[in-house]
Amino acid sequence: MVNVPDTKLGRMFQQHIQFILDKNIDALLDQYTDDCLLVSSFMKTPNYYRGKAELREHMNGILGIKGLEDEIVFWAETENPETLMITEKITMTLADGEAKMRFADSWVLRDGKIAIHFAGMVQHPDGSLA
Repeated sequence: MVNVPDTKLGRMFQQHIQFILDKNIDALLDQYTDDCLLVSSFMKTPNYYRGKAELREHMNGILGIKGLEDEIVFWAETENPETLMITEKITMTLADGEAKMRFADSWVLRDGKIAIHFAGMVQHPDGSLA
């Protein structure tokens, strides 16, 4: 992982990615509030996952990731309210080969846990822009 600052949210983000790589869905879900909302644009249309049960369904879909290179190209965070906004250049290995894309993630935290997560695809593996 490149360009992640040594801050509270930087360390949390590094853990977040490591939980994904380790396929540790329970630890990943522990980073979220019970009433969390994740808005995903990975499928080119918005998908909404409310609560940990629906979030688990979404996270199980990422278990096929075998390798991940993550370069942060933009990082912003605030303390009050606690928020994170990043864009990333991603290379990952999936069952059908290598995929390159760009993500934009934003978190809104409550009591140190992710309450709202916007998981955005900026550039899809086919090269199309969101």
